[in-house]
Amino acid sequence: MRQGRRDGFREFAAGRSGHLYRSACLLTSGDTYLAEDLVQETLGRMYLLWGRISRIDNPAAYAQTVLVRVFLTHQRRRSAGERPVGELPEPGVPAAAGADPALRLTLLEALGRLAPKDRAVLVLRYWEDRSVEETADAMNASSAAVRTRTTRALGRLREQLGGSLAEFAGL
Repeated sequence: MRQGRRDGFREFAAGRSGHLYRSACLLTSGDTYLAEDLVQETLGRMYLLWGRISRIDNPAAYAQTVLVRVFLTHQRRRSAGERPVGELPEPGVPAAAGADPALRLTLLEALGRLAPKDRAVLVLRYWEDRSVEETADAMNASSAAVRTRTTRALGRLREQLGGSLAEFAGL
């Protein structure tokens, strides 16, 4: 029985870890080390529940929900905002000045400037392609709160990107 449970979990983890990692990278604005930690924490929590997983309709969606909740919990910690850097920035030079002009990096940087819950709602709604109700369930919020947060987060993202998004997209 235990061996079958372990094999089932190994198969699940191998099949979902890549997707969880990509979502975690978006949530963490490209911090791959933190993304790996979040995925490990998520898989650890899933393993503890694996014996009762048959009661969960969609284990993959549940794992995504656990990932978002682990991310939000991490962001509530005081030290979550600290980021080590190799070089100190020059005074008066914005952090974006030395950024790679690729669209992906620009979007990751803009996502990184959003509040954690704003980032989570955008990742769930537009990267994970979840409905408002699914997003609300994952974030322990009402559907109205998710719609409001989505609208505001998209507005903040547009403010940050300004006209640069059209320039990167070749519009």
